[in-house]
Amino acid sequence: MLPWNRNHVRRSVAAVLLAVAVALVPATTARAGDAPSRGWNDYSCKPSTAHPRPVVLVHGTFGNAIDNWLGLAPYLVARGYCVYSLDYGRLPGVPFLHGLGPVAKSAEELDAFVDKVLAATGAAEADLVGHSQGGMMPRHYLKFLGGAAEVNALVGIAPDNHGTTLGGLTALLPYFPGAEDLLTTATPALADQIAGSDFLNRLNAGGDTVPGVRYTVLATRYDQVVTPYRSGFLDGPNVRNVLLQDLCPVDLSEHLAIGLFDRIAFHEVANALDPANARPTTCAAAFS
Repeated sequence: MLPWNRNHVRRSVAAVLLAVAVALVPATTARAGDAPSRGWNDYSCKPSTAHPRPVVLVHGTFGNAIDNWLGLAPYLVARGYCVYSLDYGRLPGVPFLHGLGPVAKSAEELDAFVDKVLAATGAAEADLVGHSQGGMMPRHYLKFLGGAAEVNALVGIAPDNHGTTLGGLTALLPYFPGAEDLLTTATPALADQIAGSDFLNRLNAGGDTVPGVRYTVLATRYDQVVTPYRSGFLDGPNVRNVLLQDLCPVDLSEHLAIGLFDRIAFHEVANALDPANARPTTCAAAFS
């Protein structure tokens, strides 16, 4: 046993959490009440014939309904989509930084939010676009909560579908007695996202996908949070796995950039939402 007392363990876990927070939180966190909506979360919006399904955006760990989508939400609204985003996984006393609660519980919140959006828009189904945990968590809703009947497509941007080692950092947890239990207590979502967790084993048992849903995964080889990056890819029918650098070799986006402001990734999201009218995604999409 290593000579670590309880205070050492707490400081070590705090360091792990801080490292993850630095990697995942946008540089500027705006208050939801102060940030411009730029046309999304408009419950009077009615889907058009061209885009008949509302799009629900699902933020990542330490994200929120505004900051995670200041780039993609206006991009989709400008292309005629009714777009909505939710806060989920909130912990008591932790403002603005969400996606920290148990992932299965967060999936229940997503289920209720999709029901709300479908009721407001009159649509029979929605499309989901999620970043990081937000690209993985909806799979619990699809598989266990009846979401396959309400969702046409799930687009995951750098999702951790099979967990992450955080570059091997989580492999150190067994050497710190009590650290894994403290991690689970303090931020359950982080524990759920560690490769090999009970949550992920249950989620992926029997196959990655469910019938009736189209899946698209966008990954970047420079992802420093979902490691290895290919762990985000899915196996199964109706799956399209896309490596961003296959579309544009000079795109250097990492885990945050691919979801926050990479218009090449945004272009591919639009293709996934409307495959019948998809246009080739190249480096030029950065200027479209």
